[in-house]
Amino acid sequence: MAQIFAYIVHKDGVADDTALELLTAAKKIDPAASVTAIVTGHGAELDAVANEMAKAYNEVWKFDNPALAYPNAELVRPLLVKAVPSGSIVLIAHDTFGMDLAPGLSIKMDAAFVPDVADIEGVDGETLKLVRQEFGGQVSTHVTADISGGAVLTPRGGVFAATESGVSGAVVDKSGEIGELSAKRRFIEVVAAEVGDVDITKEDVLVSIGRGIEDQDNIEIAEELAKAMGAVVSCSRPIVDAKWLEKSRQVGTSGQTVKPKVYLACGISGSFQHLGGIKGNPFIVAINKNPKAPIFQVADVGIVADILEFMPELTEAISEAN
Repeated sequence: MAQIFAYIVHKDGVADDTALELLTAAKKIDPAASVTAIVTGHGAELDAVANEMAKAYNEVWKFDNPALAYPNAELVRPLLVKAVPSGSIVLIAHDTFGMDLAPGLSIKMDAAFVPDVADIEGVDGETLKLVRQEFGGQVSTHVTADISGGAVLTPRGGVFAATESGVSGAVVDKSGEIGELSAKRRFIEVVAAEVGDVDITKEDVLVSIGRGIEDQDNIEIAEELAKAMGAVVSCSRPIVDAKWLEKSRQVGTSGQTVKPKVYLACGISGSFQHLGGIKGNPFIVAINKNPKAPIFQVADVGIVADILEFMPELTEAISEAN
């Protein structure tokens, strides 16, 4: 079986939630695999991430260089091509950085490429069987990939349960193998998203609304539910695009990253762009009248219902209980 690697995304010395999800995905490919984590960056923050990953991965390859302090796919891609053995399988989280890094990496490795992987069904000889989604998550497709020459996969965040730590892996410093690094683009600065009247990144309970709310006047229904729950209202991108709520309320890769304890998704389909903004493994309750909505694949509780009918009933029930 091919050697399996997982590229770990991190920030401020903390690995992204997808770090342990990639390990779960790797074990679905080969339960007996000794999976190697790859971390790039610079300084004490990189060391902290590498040491933390060694509690879950059998081996961690660390690449330390000032040029890697901010993740740049143009720098990481040739580094991985040089470091990863030919024929290997590389897992990268399906987020904005992963979408920048993975396609070109597969070309340079002359390996199969499967993005936005929603499930892994196993290996049959040199054929890997996977499930991914099309048409905004409305259709699940069964895909086969020839992995005889290796593969680059980007598993969707949140669909693979995080593997618990429990090993004592080794951190191997590979910094001396980096060589010269150059790119046509360079990091300038991070521009923090504006915080509005409510900072949804600090809330424990969110009532999040999507297209299913249908009309701006119906947002009041969500606000009443949020008040009853002691929560605040957040939203998906279509609500912001329609200018019904301010940008600071948007959850997703192009909005805010939130880590609530409870996330109530009302009329939200569950695209990877939206789910990419939900971290910390919250308890997710999804309400959607489409039983095939992808949000149900990651929800702890799924309710097939029209939110305009269900939310007022839920508000009344909670108010009575209180």
